[in-house]
Amino acid sequence: MSLLVFAGSSQFIALSLFATGTGLAVIVLTTLVVNLRHALYSANLLPHVAHLPQRWRVPLAFWLTDETFAIVQQRYSAADNSPFKHWYYLGSCLSMYINWLFWTVTGVLVGRAVAGINGLGLEFAMAATFVAIVVPLLRSRPMLASALVAGAVSLLARGLPYKLGLMLAALAGIVAGVCLEKARAHDPA
Repeated sequence: MSLLVFAGSSQFIALSLFATGTGLAVIVLTTLVVNLRHALYSANLLPHVAHLPQRWRVPLAFWLTDETFAIVQQRYSAADNSPFKHWYYLGSCLSMYINWLFWTVTGVLVGRAVAGINGLGLEFAMAATFVAIVVPLLRSRPMLASALVAGAVSLLARGLPYKLGLMLAALAGIVAGVCLEKARAHDPA
């Protein structure tokens, strides 16, 4: 799965739903909704990669992750006029992908040999990673409001089946951000 689905959150959600006997249609729909954020990432990066041939854009799209977006978006927003920023993008993608595959294989080979691994709280690493990615990008009130609303809704709705709380949180965060952006656009101050 790690070779073909380079999306950690999708893998974790798909596996947890699969383990509970959830049907394939619900698993596919849930992972699709969870990864809709990648459409936003792609829209943000499109002006920077539109000039590249398809042989570049397709692999860069496959390897686009939250971590790579956070790093590459900052590189593209740098003031220099380097025509080779796509190489930086590719380097980020490949290093993240190789790292992901290495640790997947390590987990498969060594994971069961570590006594009490389930009690170590390692699942918190994913949440900590998202916090570390998102916080530096919160540069405006609408962005901060989106994050806070999504966080609050995810806590309030965490008991919903099929990870619906996560989808509801994402939708609430988007609505909050869009509403504040519109209010800010109409505010003459």
